Amino acid sequence: MTERRGERETLRLDAASVPCITPRLNIIVVEDHDALREVTVDVLRSQGHHVTGVDSAEALNEQWGVIPMDLLVLDLNLPGEDGISIARRIRKVQPDIGIIMVTARTHISEKIAGYEGGADVYLTKPTSLNELNAAIAAMARRLKKSPPAEISLRLDLHRLTVTGPHATVTISKTDATLLASLCRASGQRLESWQLIEVLNKNVEQYNKSSLEVSIVRLRKKLLAAGIDTPAIKSIRDYGYQLCLAIEIL
Repeated sequence: MTERRGERETLRLDAASVPCITPRLNIIVVEDHDALREVTVDVLRSQGHHVTGVDSAEALNEQWGVIPMDLLVLDLNLPGEDGISIARRIRKVQPDIGIIMVTARTHISEKIAGYEGGADVYLTKPTSLNELNAAIAAMARRLKKSPPAEISLRLDLHRLTVTGPHATVTISKTDATLLASLCRASGQRLESWQLIEVLNKNVEQYNKSSLEVSIVRLRKKLLAAGIDTPAIKSIRDYGYQLCLAIEIL
């Protein structure tokens, strides 16, 4: 048993009784209690998931766009920006992401606030690992859909490369963030302000013109990789849409 004694928060562990979950997900665990975060990450990894643990909103922002993200397992009592605020912000820019809140806040009004803030599942501590895994399995059935029939481009978020029909091209972190965010968005489209927020930029310093420059540079790199059809379409008075199938590695 792992416990945060000050708040009497526990995660009951019984790994032997936890069934293997498929399909596998890219999960980020946001939890500031070190021992609780580490044991959660370890056990979810043992189920075959790709799991990263972070301790705050600031650390989460550093990982955004760098690693794939299907699901957040999110504590609410965090230093700085709290879990409700994080969920609202992430839900705006990645509407299809799964969010599971795991928290000691048990009052009905707090649960309602969690769901209104973007939670798909709201679990109260103490939470058994079996219950958490059951929630993840339910989310996996929605999040992992059949892959597209033909992949036009492969995006490697770790190596920061894109591989197309003709070549593998090195890209920047900004390029990777833009591509991954568009790929994961509903309809593969996002508004300009959403993309600026995904890039963690100040709107006053990094405006729509700056975003357009980044998009043009990215299009040139996709062209070098062998994507000769328009890969990212501008949508007037809205933003941008990705127009090809991408596999994120």
